[in-house]
Amino acid sequence: MQSVKIVSDSACDLPADWIDSLDIGIIPAFVNFGQESFADDGIALSRAEFYRRLADATELPRTAAPPSTISEDVISNQLAKAERVIVFTIAAKFSSLHNGVRAAAARVDPKRVTVVDTGTVSMGEGWQTLVAAESAARGEIYEQILSTIQSVRERTRLVPVIDTLEYLHRGGRINRVVAGLGGLLQIKPMLDIGGDGQVTILARTRTMGKAVQGLVDLAHRQAPFERLALLHSHYPEGAAALETSLRDLLPKGEYNLMVGDVATAIGTHVGPGCVGLAWVRQKN
Repeated sequence: MQSVKIVSDSACDLPADWIDSLDIGIIPAFVNFGQESFADDGIALSRAEFYRRLADATELPRTAAPPSTISEDVISNQLAKAERVIVFTIAAKFSSLHNGVRAAAARVDPKRVTVVDTGTVSMGEGWQTLVAAESAARGEIYEQILSTIQSVRERTRLVPVIDTLEYLHRGGRINRVVAGLGGLLQIKPMLDIGGDGQVTILARTRTMGKAVQGLVDLAHRQAPFERLALLHSHYPEGAAALETSLRDLLPKGEYNLMVGDVATAIGTHVGPGCVGLAWVRQKN
């Protein structure tokens, strides 16, 4: 029996083939369009269909934590294969999902299940999850994995560029996430999301081109990278342009570079047309 197995939630944005290869259990968030509820698993509601519905919606969809039985089932399935389970979640400051998962873990087995608030989201959360899964697959014990993750967390940053603040505004999150911007919804902010659940505005520009160039410049100042994710929300050409601009910084090796669309639970709040980077800097 493996010593430790890993679980995360669907907001971690890990590619499906990585999840399958490393046997990571995924707890899906839910996206609700009115009375219709969809698991954020890419199957119940495809990314393309989600954005089509988002564009046509008169009222924004809402995100929600999964029913407790789903979290319990995912955790229990992993616990059946290991002595202990570590569950990584989206920052508690961003979502009620963390507290729901903590309650589910306590019902399953509080002595053998540990829940970690990653303090972030998307591949900021994903990189912590992935490194833990790699460590577990190598046979590292619980204490070693937590120590490894602390190092990764300290070197991880998620920096998105938001195309429009309209979705954050309509979703009621603009005051918390982008405080100080007032009604300037045309601003393209570059945000910094560290590992403590805090969101900082790094730059404010009025064009997406200038915002993305600022993101590229920041990446060159922060390099070299151990891991790097190029993220987008229904904007693959934007991620492709980032990949071209950063080709000299792209890390080599399996599981070190990710290019992909963010989860629908994230797209609900940022809308289409966004790009971002999530990196783990190399150790000094």
